[in-house]
Order: sequence, then C-alpha cells, then structure tokens
Amino acid sequence: MKLDDVAWGSRTLIVGILNVTPDSFAGDGLLDADAAVARGEQLAREGADIIDVGGQSTRPGFEAVSADEECRRVVPVLAGLASRLPGVPLSVDTTKAAVAAAAFDAGATMLNDINGLRGDPRLACAAAGRDAWVIAMHNQRGRPAASDPVETVLAGFHASLETGARGGVQSERILLDPGFGFGWGLSENAELLRRLSELRVLGRPLLVGMSRKRMTGQQFGWDVDARFEGSAAVTAIAIANGADLVRVHDVAAMSRVARMSDDIVRSARR
Repeated sequence: MKLDDVAWGSRTLIVGILNVTPDSFAGDGLLDADAAVARGEQLAREGADIIDVGGQSTRPGFEAVSADEECRRVVPVLAGLASRLPGVPLSVDTTKAAVAAAAFDAGATMLNDINGLRGDPRLACAAAGRDAWVIAMHNQRGRPAASDPVETVLAGFHASLETGARGGVQSERILLDPGFGFGWGLSENAELLRRLSELRVLGRPLLVGMSRKRMTGQQFGWDVDARFEGSAAVTAIAIANGADLVRVHDVAAMSRVARMSDDIVRSARR
C-alpha cells in the first residue's frame, strides 16, 4: 500500500505500534532488533496498514535518550522491515530531526511527532526534504489548562499546519492526532472523543491513539494489562465519530473491531 494512493474515508487504517524501548508504558518494548523485526512482520500479518516504530518512550515522566541511542534502536528495525515488508509503509515515532533523517534513510516514509512539528525546528524541513508524510499530534503536556479541549486542540492543529508549511511540508501530507492522554485528564479525554467530529473541520485525516491508555479503564481500576476491552470500546467509538486511522497495540483484534465499525458506520455514510 502506498499512502499517496489511499482514499481517505473509505476505511479505517490500522497503525501497529512497535516499541523498541525498555520502558514502554504498555510493557511491550523490544530491544533486540531481530525480535522487533519479527514482531513487525507479525503486525503486518495481523492487519497493520502502517507500522510505527519508536525508540523513545513518551510515557508520563519518561527519561529522554540521545539521538544516537534512539537511532541505534530504530534504524536496524526499520531497515529490516523495509527489506521484508516492501509494501507496508513504515513510520518513525520521534521528536528529533536527526533520528527522522536516519529513519528515512533506513526506509521510513512517515514521521510521527508527538510535538506536532512544534518542537525541534529542523523536523519539518527534514520531513519535507524526503517528501514524507507527517502525523502531527497536539501535545497538551506543560501547557495551560484549557477551558475547551476541542478549541485548544484545533489551535494546536493550526499551529502544526503553519509550522509544517514554513518548513515545506504540504498540508495534504499531514495527518492530525488530538493527543489523547498527553496532558489531558479523563473527563477531557472523554470530551475530545465525544466531539471528535468537530476536529474534522480542517479537512485533514484524523488519527486516534488511545490503545491501553488510562482512559481505557483507569476509571474502573483496570491496570494496563486489563484494558483490552476498554481499548476496543474507544476504538469503535473513535471510528464512529470520524477517526481515519487508529494506532493500536492489539492489531489482530482491533483490525476486526475496525472492520465491523466500518461496515456499520461507513456504509451508512455512503
């Protein structure tokens, strides 16, 4: 599949999470490159349309690693997947331009930036120089409290699109992510999910990433290992409310959730 050929809105795309870190909040990190490549191949077999490889945990209170260490983790995995899965788009989950450049050299064609191009000032240029697709997330961590989460996210999206344009990234190659769990409380996450369709006003595809996060069960006392059903519920609701992509850990099951949701929601829209 080529991202340039995707008919956005025709079905929900599945973004499979591949963490190559020792401290993933979900406990799914793999530091051995061969094991990570094998896991990536499994995600593709299970239905992942895109594989998102990250070498830096972004859990609350995470410890930053150097660009060199991040490259050491992700580059061999991306190179291995590029050779074994030539038809599967690969994304690098990073906030650093140096890591993004190395990832593009290794075969990635997409950048997933939790800072929405508003962190490293070189990142937009790095993506534009490779004609890469960009997932720009709104990150509310460290920002003032918001009276209206939707309006705050929309303002962040506007800033990301403007920053991308200044760096040469075409808006048509930017996907937008509201940043569930990044600086939002449970009630704010729920409001964003309920009002997700309002974020479509900018005309760009929306990615939702809530897999195993706190809002998928914390309110009921479910720890991260018991949030499977909660993740399925929010995935279905996100699709019903306008998500174009869902970023998930449990690819096989969530691809079935998406297929069922699409059959109900998208057929009705057509």
